[in-house]
Amino acid sequence: MSVLTRDEAQTRSQLLDVHHYRVDLDLTRGDDTFGSRTAIRFTARAHQDTFVELKPDTLRTITLDGAPLDPAALDGNRYPLTRLTQGDHELHVDADMRYSRTGEGMHRFTDPTDGETYVYTQLFMEDVQRVFAAFDQPDLKSVFALHITAPEDWTVLSNSVTTHEGQGHWSAAPTPLISTYLVAVAAGPWHSVRTEHAGIPFGIHCRRSLAPHLDTDADEILSLTRACFDRYHEKFEEPYPFDSYDQAFVPEFNAGAMENPGLVTFRDEFIYRSAVTDTERQTRAMVISHEMAHMWFGDLVTLRWWDDIWLNESFAEYMGYQTLTEATRFTDTWTEFGIARKAQGYDADQRPSTHPVAPDPDAVPDTASALLNFDGISYAKGASALRQLVAWLGEKDFLAGINIHIARHKYANATLADFIDNLAAATTRDVHAWADAWLRTTGVDTLTPTADTDDNGWTLTVTHQGTRPHHITAGLYDPDPADPDRLVPRAPLALDIPRHPAPSHHPGRRPALILLNDGDLTYAKIRFDPTSTRTLTGHLRGLPEPLSRAVVWNALRDAVRDGQLPVAQYLDTARTHLPYENDLAVVQGVLAFAGTHAIDRYTTAENRPAALTTLTDLCGDLIRRTENGDNPGLRLTAVRHYIDRTTRPHTLHDWYTSGNVPGGPELDPELRWRVLARLAVLGATDHTAIDAELARDPSAGGQEDAARCRAALPDPEAKRAAWNAMYTTDDLSNYLFTATARGFWQPEQTELLTDWIPLYYPAAVAVSARRGPAIAEAAGRHGFPTHTADPEILRLGEQCLTDDDPIPALRRRLTDQLDDLRRALAVRDA
Repeated sequence: MSVLTRDEAQTRSQLLDVHHYRVDLDLTRGDDTFGSRTAIRFTARAHQDTFVELKPDTLRTITLDGAPLDPAALDGNRYPLTRLTQGDHELHVDADMRYSRTGEGMHRFTDPTDGETYVYTQLFMEDVQRVFAAFDQPDLKSVFALHITAPEDWTVLSNSVTTHEGQGHWSAAPTPLISTYLVAVAAGPWHSVRTEHAGIPFGIHCRRSLAPHLDTDADEILSLTRACFDRYHEKFEEPYPFDSYDQAFVPEFNAGAMENPGLVTFRDEFIYRSAVTDTERQTRAMVISHEMAHMWFGDLVTLRWWDDIWLNESFAEYMGYQTLTEATRFTDTWTEFGIARKAQGYDADQRPSTHPVAPDPDAVPDTASALLNFDGISYAKGASALRQLVAWLGEKDFLAGINIHIARHKYANATLADFIDNLAAATTRDVHAWADAWLRTTGVDTLTPTADTDDNGWTLTVTHQGTRPHHITAGLYDPDPADPDRLVPRAPLALDIPRHPAPSHHPGRRPALILLNDGDLTYAKIRFDPTSTRTLTGHLRGLPEPLSRAVVWNALRDAVRDGQLPVAQYLDTARTHLPYENDLAVVQGVLAFAGTHAIDRYTTAENRPAALTTLTDLCGDLIRRTENGDNPGLRLTAVRHYIDRTTRPHTLHDWYTSGNVPGGPELDPELRWRVLARLAVLGATDHTAIDAELARDPSAGGQEDAARCRAALPDPEAKRAAWNAMYTTDDLSNYLFTATARGFWQPEQTELLTDWIPLYYPAAVAVSARRGPAIAEAAGRHGFPTHTADPEILRLGEQCLTDDDPIPALRRRLTDQLDDLRRALAVRDA
């Protein structure tokens, strides 16, 4: 299959105006294929050859202006339109298309709970070709009129209001001009909750087996949707540009959500079957807010080529967090961003695969390379850069520039240059220079304070490693004389840090703690001077604001990753201060890093038992602290992490048998499977128990959890069965593949897994080549042997990249995993 190059897209964009698609889909033809008929009206500006894309199972007929063309001329995913004459044309394509089981194209899913079937599209980048014929590039926008035939008891959703015409026939109102990758269909016996707001029909939808759980949260979801919708109308001068707003929670979805105009699709794990923390509810709310921002920025105004995908995602990420903070009860969202989301940007930006937030167009020559830029840089670093821009520019001028941008380019396409020009039109500041410094560079700056005292006061010097200017706040703190555990703030310092900042002198005694980037307004690593380090050792928990504590914990995290802070010292700091922490995002962020990185990757086998004891004792402290029931989210977080790291199977057996943790919570499905997965890793359960739990919970989630538990058993036959399911057959869906991969490699089973390591790379290369980018991502992320920092894994991986030619999606994932492995080995040596 050919990928589309930027040069080809530019040539075709100059040749064609695409006016209208009529797409007829027949979803009643069975489990494997569906019918797809497409009529495209377009104008050619010159006599020139071009092509249309499709990936059919069978191409039945194709006609141009009524004249039949030879279906055999299809070359891979391209049908050539040769000697195309100048003027108006109409292309008709009739094909059978294949359903997907990997979350790409038209995904088909049968719910094991009740046997009901659902289909939905995910057409991002170049997967529209799996559903209907198209001139598939973002700057050939068109009107789309969809007509769908489905089983009579199904409901069909699309980008615009759909009408049931009887006998399973549905039509969707013609859309405004949108890009091909934003067309959406979701069909099945949905459970729906509908309402109306500001004259627009709103709906939320899920599969029937999740109906009770959606109904429980429907008021919350719709309330958040209305609040964000109203706040965006206060920010944006252009009204919501589509005729409806549906949110469908769909099964086996690869991303968190997709911003299809009028029909946002979400992974249906956001319909909670079990207890969740308020931070998890905030995450769902942020995704709702993020996707709604795309209705204006991404859907109404769309990138011209994929080098600007960061702008869609960074903008929606920034607006998602900021709007949630302004318009809902989740007023502290930037803490979660700082300690969880932002860390993904820092990690990605220190790998060989790093790239500028706004990559050079030559670095994104085709769709395959563009797909690789969906990472922590495009989301977290880009959002951080925009947050720094707003801090420097001011929100009023920022929003004025955004509204100029939307007004100039609505229903069309725009580039980074357009965006910067439109921001510049709203301010006297040099936005172009800011963009060059922030968007065209790679890497993470580091800011380190030094404080010198004299008879007249103290002098602050900030050492700046890097090139970007930073507009930040320096927090100044001292112990509270009345409560030595508490730190009290002085008036903060506003700092503009250029490439070579000058020292600044201040009267009085120096503060006990100097916290650069207090408030987390910029994107940079921070370090501490020795006095501040001593203060934090005893008083970290005494910082009054959770966002300040998040900045400190991120700095400690960076120090561990850079080999400057021993893992044991990080864990001891967590054991000392985290039991007093009230912010769930901070607790979750610290425990997650402690478990998955500090212990599982950076700790040697000899030191692992002591590290696990420290972490589980810390979780025990939190569990005891919450015995009075006043913080159920904190207790749930501690229980989850205790389960995942304990080496005491008898405790887990007692919980599992009794059905609850003493003092709560009760073991709901998520906790029961979590306990069983840990028992499987420790060799303290078996297939019989897994089968019994699956009989108790036969849902799709239960099927995935059972697959993970079976793969985690320390038994050669269980490992062989899991391996064959992932790499020998192609029967597993994307979610079942991921679940099996997550169970396979376990730090507690290093000896058992030794012989499988050399088999991993050829197996991952082969399955990725057969099954495509979604499975490549799963094989490279969840299937990678991260269970041990072994130089042999590194050697074999480097050899694979040199000799085995993995597809781009797997190559990028392996490149990142191998760099993380190098870092782990270096941290262990340090």
